[in-house]
Amino acid sequence: MSFIPKRTRRTFLAASMAVASGIVGSAAFKHQRTSALKTQQPVTFTMPERLLGNTGVRVPILGLGGAGQTPLSWDNAQPEAVAMIEKALELGIRYFDTAASYGPSEDYLGQVLPPHRQQIFLATKTAARDRDGAWRELESSLKRLRTDYLDLWQLHHVSFDSDIETIFGRDGAIAALEQAKQQKIVRFGGITGHREPEIITEGLRRYPFDTALVPINAADKHHPRPFITSFLPVAREKQVGVIAMKVPAYGRLFRPGVLDGMHQALSYTLSQSGVHCCVIAAETVAQLESNVKVAQAFQPLSESEIAEIEQRTIATWQQQNFFRAWS
Repeated sequence: MSFIPKRTRRTFLAASMAVASGIVGSAAFKHQRTSALKTQQPVTFTMPERLLGNTGVRVPILGLGGAGQTPLSWDNAQPEAVAMIEKALELGIRYFDTAASYGPSEDYLGQVLPPHRQQIFLATKTAARDRDGAWRELESSLKRLRTDYLDLWQLHHVSFDSDIETIFGRDGAIAALEQAKQQKIVRFGGITGHREPEIITEGLRRYPFDTALVPINAADKHHPRPFITSFLPVAREKQVGVIAMKVPAYGRLFRPGVLDGMHQALSYTLSQSGVHCCVIAAETVAQLESNVKVAQAFQPLSESEIAEIEQRTIATWQQQNFFRAWS
């Protein structure tokens, strides 16, 4: 299957949006979005912000993750998911992270975010490695999210040499990303991965990605192939926006004898040179509120404070990096 020509593709996307949102025509959708923005309550942004690499966009240092230990990725959890997304907006969250493979996450976000679309930074991902597969996932993501563009579209969990070769080969997914950016369906393109820093680094060498989403936490430096010392220097050199994930290692960093809480985990990650923000999922609204308070109070750690935290994870780093084996 070859690409649909530009004008046809945009027309198709507009029609898809109309079906997904119950609005006839993309012009009506834009009118509704504008009207909603005029009547919605203003959002107060109280968290520190940073420029996201060379994108020119400032984002709060904490974004809401859409997978893992959170109702955003659970089936039959619509009331809990909607309540969390609404609370996130109220607390000043502007960065929302999801993926086509995160269960109902995109659908839940699509139920809440459209009226706020121009005030938020919306990121999703495709796990497809081929051009046409990526396009199909892009179209589905736009329908579920009820939007006609993405701020960030990322190639998801790139883990092996074979992924790189397929993505950048004939009819690879990179062609879909490039054309989506040219057509302004996507503002920025990114790459994500939590297995091998060299694979993500190779992706940066082959294509001028705007962002990279990688694990940066207090146990990473002890791994034999750490992202902090091998990937971050390349990202800084190329001015890539770095979004950190796995910051608390699904809460395992808070087990007895390791870290004292999110204030240490988040402060450690955001004190690494070249990290611009992080995305963290929340299991409850109360946990989300707590995470936001930590982000609001963030101050960069000194070198001695960073070293002290790293000392705490030496004996347990293997337990905290369990996700490095995922593909």
